[in-house]
Amino acid sequence: MPNSAGSTSPAPRPEDAPAAGRPDPWAAARRHGAAFVARPYWDPGLPALVVRRWPDLTACLMALFFFWLSLTPSLVPRPWYYQGVIGGITAAIGYGIGATLSGLFRLMFAWRPPPRVRARSWLSLYVITPPLVILLLSQSADMQRELRRLQALPPTLTWHSLMIALMSLGVAALLVALARSVRLGTRVLTRLLHRFVPWPVAVGLALSLSSIVVVFGTRDVVFERGVLSVADRVAAAKDRSTDEGVLRPFSPLLSGSPDSLVSWEELGNKGRSFTGGALSGEEIARFNGRPAQTPVRVYVGRAAYDDYEAGARLAVRELERTGAFDRSVLAVAGTTGTGWINPTTVEALEFMHGGDTAVVTMQYSYLPSWASFVVDREEAGRATRALVDAVHARWEEEPAQSRPRLVVFGESMGAQAIEAAFDDMDDMLRRTEGALLVGPPDGSPIHREVTEGRDPGSPVWRPVYEDGAHVRFAQFPGRDLLLGGAPWEHPRVVYLQNASDPVVWWSPGLMFQRPEWLREPLGPDVTEAIDWFALVTFWQTTVDMAVSYGAPAPHGHRYGSNPVDAWEAIIPPQEWRAADTGRLKELLELRHPPRSGFTGKPE
Repeated sequence: MPNSAGSTSPAPRPEDAPAAGRPDPWAAARRHGAAFVARPYWDPGLPALVVRRWPDLTACLMALFFFWLSLTPSLVPRPWYYQGVIGGITAAIGYGIGATLSGLFRLMFAWRPPPRVRARSWLSLYVITPPLVILLLSQSADMQRELRRLQALPPTLTWHSLMIALMSLGVAALLVALARSVRLGTRVLTRLLHRFVPWPVAVGLALSLSSIVVVFGTRDVVFERGVLSVADRVAAAKDRSTDEGVLRPFSPLLSGSPDSLVSWEELGNKGRSFTGGALSGEEIARFNGRPAQTPVRVYVGRAAYDDYEAGARLAVRELERTGAFDRSVLAVAGTTGTGWINPTTVEALEFMHGGDTAVVTMQYSYLPSWASFVVDREEAGRATRALVDAVHARWEEEPAQSRPRLVVFGESMGAQAIEAAFDDMDDMLRRTEGALLVGPPDGSPIHREVTEGRDPGSPVWRPVYEDGAHVRFAQFPGRDLLLGGAPWEHPRVVYLQNASDPVVWWSPGLMFQRPEWLREPLGPDVTEAIDWFALVTFWQTTVDMAVSYGAPAPHGHRYGSNPVDAWEAIIPPQEWRAADTGRLKELLELRHPPRSGFTGKPE
């Protein structure tokens, strides 16, 4: 902090004083505010100077500015502790930018303000910061309440301003300390190398080696061997377990039964839930008021095959064993990372068609979706393409007049996996009789093709593609599926896509480019207070994905019972009325109530 002379430099210590008769190599540094001069690499004062040096004023101002930007709203409401993390990360980024600009200025101009000016500037910062932070946190709480209102959440909000400030300060201080430690290591390495090579070469080598250590150490050691390794062990243990209340089925129409080619143990956790929780014909008949069949559900767990082609062939044999090609509807599903399929989407199809359906899928991983997105994204596409190709080839062998209606569907990473199974939208329309894609991530290839090729004037969050002839997007299906000037032809593709879904909009490009979804007009559940800020919006949207289940459907990454409306549009069932749609949506909402809280789905 500023000393009695008004300087921001650390007070000299006795051990730092030069020996009698020896020139002081640090005199120039203290005069010009430099953090380093050519001191021996073993000098014990170097760590104190680099790591414990008093913060730079410009950097602190930039950190405060970035903290303020982090308080602006994003796509979904967030709890105070996530705001603390965002505030700390973005403040550290701001500090780094400010420190870099300040250092470049000193390097170019070799000038610093007089001590009195610096001392008064620090005093002004101390006086202004507390009330300014309080004001900004209060305004942030108001903006969060408005966002909650737009997304049908109670206006009440727990916003611990003091805890947000303290947590942000702690996270920022930790990140800055880590950065300074890296800088210290780089400078020590520079001095070591300078003993053997010229100074410019030593600087270049030290910077290159430090960058390699930080990048590869963070990626390979911390992330892959640390975070991903722990996630893998936890997910593997979960995959071997069976959820409470899930029992092995005995119907031959279900995988995992005694008649199945896939054993109960080979299904994995999500496969056991998928077949063990299947509807019966009696349940469907009670709802429809007429006789119904028990649906076919085929699931091939990752433990049941060695390569994707073998797994796909096994799935086809299971379909043949269960008589799936004699059903009226055959659906191929894409799964999330763990192998999860939304039961609401499956049951909506089964109820609507009286159980005369067959659903088949193949697990490609047991990792949670965020980890699978990092390491299994391409594998998901390969596995699902192998399954779709095998089922389609077998389906084509059936007589054209009696084969089932072939559809595909998926949610989140399952939607991206389904899209990867086709070359483009024309290929999907040519090879299927319909598709339901829910909350597709930004990297979904066909979703990107359709969005970029949308009709002029339609917003990116509700695009109209080729006048709605075959493809339509919906957040509120009752009105959104009516958009489009052309008659809606079969086959039909429905995208359920919420304007506030961070899974749909997250991409690395958010760091440096303003996204189209922030252009006017904004989505119906996106607050007008939202804006784009370089780097900040990226971290906000990243955290939004973790809390994307905090709002009720259809907001965030929740889609509720909207698959009922989508299936009704894609493959309309016989003897089905609008009143039946409403009754089915109510039933499914009771069977699968939304999870509460801000945590995302565990799949």
